[in-house]
Amino acid sequence: MKSIPSFSIVCAAGCSLMLSTSAAALDWPNFRGPQHNGISAETGWKAEFPADGPKVLWQGKVGMGFASVTVAGGRAYSTGNKDNKDTVFCFDAVSGKPVWQHAYDHPLDAKYYEGGTSASATVDGDRVYTMSKRGHLHCLDAATGEVKWKRQIAQEVGAKMPTWGFASSVLVDGDRLILNIGTHGVALSKATGDVVWKTGTGESGYSTPLPFEQDGQKLYLLFAAKEVVAVRAADGQKAWSHKWETSYDVNAADPVIVGPDRILVASGYDRGGALLDVKGGKPTVVWENKNVRSMLNAGVVLGSHLYVIDGNTGKAQLRCLEIGTGKVLWTFKDPNHGAITMADGKLIVISEKGELIIGVAKADGFQPVSRAQVSGGKFWTAPVLANGRLYIRNSEGLVTCLDLGAKG
Repeated sequence: MKSIPSFSIVCAAGCSLMLSTSAAALDWPNFRGPQHNGISAETGWKAEFPADGPKVLWQGKVGMGFASVTVAGGRAYSTGNKDNKDTVFCFDAVSGKPVWQHAYDHPLDAKYYEGGTSASATVDGDRVYTMSKRGHLHCLDAATGEVKWKRQIAQEVGAKMPTWGFASSVLVDGDRLILNIGTHGVALSKATGDVVWKTGTGESGYSTPLPFEQDGQKLYLLFAAKEVVAVRAADGQKAWSHKWETSYDVNAADPVIVGPDRILVASGYDRGGALLDVKGGKPTVVWENKNVRSMLNAGVVLGSHLYVIDGNTGKAQLRCLEIGTGKVLWTFKDPNHGAITMADGKLIVISEKGELIIGVAKADGFQPVSRAQVSGGKFWTAPVLANGRLYIRNSEGLVTCLDLGAKG
C-alpha cells in the first residue's frame, strides 16, 4: 500500500499561530472544515443510534477516489473518476438529488491502489475550486457547475508531479488560491487563476497549505517532499524549514499547530512524528518518536491531547497522545486505517471497512457510545458532519448521508 490521499491536522482555535476562516459554522466548505482542523463547531447532534446504525437519508455515486465531501449553501460536493474522466458532483445536501456535474478527461492513475481523485472541492461564495492529480484546476459556478475558468497549473509553472499525483486541496485566502504544487507551493489569483507567485519546479509533498501568523507575519505552512516549510504569504519566500525525509517522499499529513510556536509533524512508513519548537523561525526538536505515524488520515487536537490514526503499511490503530511529551495514553485498535472527525468533544470515527464508531474524546481511554456497520468497501476518507448530517464516502465513490439529528 503506497498511496496517500491528501489530508491535514491542525489544532483548535486559541494558538498563537492563528488559522483564518469566514465560513458558516455548520457548513463544511473545504477540506478539514472551516477551521482547517477536522473539528466541527456543531452541537446538539445525536451521538447515539440503534445497533443497525443511523437512518440513511440518501446515497449517491461519484466514481473512484478519496476526495472528501464538502457542504455549503445547501449543497454537497465531491469528486471521483470513472471511465478515465474526473467528475465534480453537486447534490442537494438535504435530499441527495443531483444538481449538476462537470466531467473532463483524466486517467484513473492507479498505482499500488485504486486511484481516482485525491483533492477535495473547496467552496468559496458562489464558486467551487477543484484540482486533479495531474494539476488541472477548475473554477466552477457553485449553483450551476458552469466553468468560469480552468488552468493546467502544473504545466504552467513547470512543476514536477509527485509519484502519486498532486493531492493538495485548494486553500482560499482572500483574493488568492494557495496550492501545494512545486517546490514550496504556488499562489494564484482567485478571479482568473493567473500565477501570483511560484516557488520552484521541484516535486511537492501531498499536504494542503495552512494559513497562520507568526511574529506578526502571515505565512503558509505545508509539507514539502523532504521538509516541513513555512513560506511568506506575500511572495512565497521561505521563512523557515525543518528537514523531514520519509520513504518514497510521502509527506502527506499537514503539520499540526499545537500551541504557541509549536508544531507537530508526522508521517507513515514507520517514519514517526516530532514536536517542533519554531520560535523565532528556528525550529528545534522537543521530542521525536514512532508513537504517531500519520500515513493516511489526519488527527484532531483537544486541549493538550492529539487523537489520531497511528498508521503504517500494516495494521493501524486509533491513539491518544500527550502532545507535550509524545507519550501514548491509550490505543484503540478497531478502526485500522480509517479516519476521524471531532464535534462537541466527541470523536466520530469511520473504520477502514465502514464501521461508524462514536465516543467521547478523553485522555483516560476510549469507550464507544455507539457503533454500527453503516457501509461497505474501503474508507480512507474522513467523515464530514454538517447540519446534523454525517457524510461518508468509500473508495468506490459511494457517498452516504446519515441522520445524526438533521437540521433544516
